[in-house]
Amino acid sequence: MFYHDRRLQYKVRVDKPNPAFAKMLQQAIGGVEGEIRVCLQYLFQAWGNRGPVKYKNMLLETGTEEIGHIEMLATAVALNLEGATNSLKDEIVGKNPLVGAIMGGMDPRHFLSTGLAAMPSDSNGVPFNGSWVIATGNIAADMMANVHAEASGRVLATRLWEATDDPGMKDMLAFLIARDAMHQNQWLAVIEELGGLKQQLPIPNSFPQSEEVQGFNYSFVTTNIYKDQESYGRWAEGPSIDGKGTFQMVPGEPMGDIPILPPPAPEGHAQVEQMTGAAGGLMDKIKDAL
Repeated sequence: MFYHDRRLQYKVRVDKPNPAFAKMLQQAIGGVEGEIRVCLQYLFQAWGNRGPVKYKNMLLETGTEEIGHIEMLATAVALNLEGATNSLKDEIVGKNPLVGAIMGGMDPRHFLSTGLAAMPSDSNGVPFNGSWVIATGNIAADMMANVHAEASGRVLATRLWEATDDPGMKDMLAFLIARDAMHQNQWLAVIEELGGLKQQLPIPNSFPQSEEVQGFNYSFVTTNIYKDQESYGRWAEGPSIDGKGTFQMVPGEPMGDIPILPPPAPEGHAQVEQMTGAAGGLMDKIKDAL
């Protein structure tokens, strides 16, 4: 069950409406770095959580907070679109240039589809994609995904902060940037409470590493044809981060055979030449040449 307070989590004010900035704010709502993504990610992680209930409760609380962030941004979009109708009409009645110029950077759907309101889409008008939501059922994997989500979201919010000179918008974005900072630390705190990154790696730590192909679980495979040190770093030498192995750099080399597929299935209706084995003869010639 969820409850709603009609008041916003944090104040949202726009001193000077800017339809172009409203379009940019859409990325923070429905983009891959946006609030719809983290909101659904945390809620689905919570609803599927198995284990200590405190992690489920924390995810529910944070996912619910993110609904409030969507509400704030949707309000900011609407306020930035105030007065856009008249200017839009004036432009269309005028010399009728390309649609992008007509809108002066405004998304046409903000007028045509929503009547000057926000949409569940990104800054290009592409609808939110639920496949971006990560909820694996593995607490460590989910926390790592959450750190990335908050990190990329904070990068976006800081870029939006730089893109506006509206004091109200800067203040709202500064609040969201602060919450992103907390949430990055929050998810890492879960990793620490679980025993730390070293103990959690490799994820999942429940799979026996004895079943891995040995010699490749801590090897950096270099495919650099120049054989220089451009790929060399901490990941290529010394103890692994989980303390269970030693990094080494190994040259990339083929270890398998040339793949040869069987003839096409008749019901797939490939060309006759494919079905008669002509391609197979060519493959044999290639193999002989090698």
